[in-house]
Amino acid sequence: MYDSKDSHVLTSINSSDEKTVVLTFDDGPGKVLPQILDILKEEEVPAMFFWQTRLLYQERPWARLVEEGHKIGTHTINHPDLSTLDFNKQYKQLAESVKKIEGITGQKVTYFRPPFGQYNADTIKAANQLGLTSVMWRIAGIDWELKGNSEQIISNVTENLEDGAIILLHELKQTVEALPEMIRIIKEKGYQFTIL
Repeated sequence: MYDSKDSHVLTSINSSDEKTVVLTFDDGPGKVLPQILDILKEEEVPAMFFWQTRLLYQERPWARLVEEGHKIGTHTINHPDLSTLDFNKQYKQLAESVKKIEGITGQKVTYFRPPFGQYNADTIKAANQLGLTSVMWRIAGIDWELKGNSEQIISNVTENLEDGAIILLHELKQTVEALPEMIRIIKEKGYQFTIL
């Protein structure tokens, strides 16, 4: 479980009458994106994707993602630890990545996730100047460390569920393997899925 004392950063959402969670995927668009989209479509689950724009090509299935009701945010150009960069370099990482996503998809980008979850006052200042809401997470699947261990990814998420939680996942093979069962358990526990 993660929480931020920073009022400029979202880790959860204010829920409605129903228990809700937000699924998010970092570090795409990658090779397993079509499989993730297939699962989300089958389960009728919306999600948010935070993309590195160095990986965003016209051929990636971004149009399908948008058509199926998901949302794209920026995860910078090439995933640096922003807290080690000066303001101008941080601003460039955000501004140029937003411009590329908007240029390819035609969709306005309003959300941003700092790589490695690392940020400082300059990061928030740059995000605010660009009209971006900074999004962290409340629950992490730790999927990047659990290759071949989809059961642990599932339990990391489903044993820590709480209303309004933003869930951190990645576009990885092991996450694809974990996703159907994870969604099934989340639904069984009475949660709805939403996006920001």
